[in-house]
Amino acid sequence: MEGFITGLHKSPYHGFSVEFAEHRPYMPGDPIRHLDWKVYARTDRYVLKRFQEETNLKSYILLDTSASMGFTSIDFSKLSYGIALSAALTYLMLEQRDAVGLALFDDQLRKLIPPRSVRSYLNLILKELEATEPSGRTRVSETLHRVAERMKRRGLVILISDLLDEPDEIISGLKHFRYDGHEVIVLQVLDPLEMSFAFPRDARFRDLETDERMISQPWHLKEAYQREMSAFLDDLKSGCRENDVDYALFDTRRPYDFALMEYLNKRKRLY
Repeated sequence: MEGFITGLHKSPYHGFSVEFAEHRPYMPGDPIRHLDWKVYARTDRYVLKRFQEETNLKSYILLDTSASMGFTSIDFSKLSYGIALSAALTYLMLEQRDAVGLALFDDQLRKLIPPRSVRSYLNLILKELEATEPSGRTRVSETLHRVAERMKRRGLVILISDLLDEPDEIISGLKHFRYDGHEVIVLQVLDPLEMSFAFPRDARFRDLETDERMISQPWHLKEAYQREMSAFLDDLKSGCRENDVDYALFDTRRPYDFALMEYLNKRKRLY
């Protein structure tokens, strides 16, 4: 596979490296240093040796920094959780000498740090993450298309977001990456109350992105809300599955390091 928490990994693309893969016929213009003279001695045919090429993966971490990511019912907001995941993944990929970049977005692409594989890059990305504050509206699809247009070489895209946007538009953006041959991982981060709607008393709700306010009695809405949320998550999961996108849901109640390692171990078994 092309990589991701696998140590130095073998490329599916052929090159000239260390481990033999197969022969192919010699063509005019090919370097003669890779001719297999033993085969020539036996068959009187010119063939080249092809090898598996070890390659460094180029990856982008796309972190949603919209205002909705600032919501929390506990001590850890969704954005804080996403920042911790981004930092951990950056460290892991740089440790295995993969190139990693960072994109911060809300309704616009706010920051784009191109991928590099040098260790000193970790401090640059951590500094950018530390300064990140939630703001702006959610527009996931727009950012996905913009980043896809800038990625010239096949690589890995990791999207970290609450995905509180239109599922069809999100899937459309993910398809753009898949069409270009990128591997895509979606890590959806939600607060426990966003999934359960278990508010114990009357509540005044405020939209963090539009500042719209509404007073309601949540227990009257809880059942209908949970149905809608379940349908929303099912649409995202099925859309990802149909387009070969790896999807995982993270609940901010769970320590991010345990949740991340559980996901990585599962991915290792599957791949």
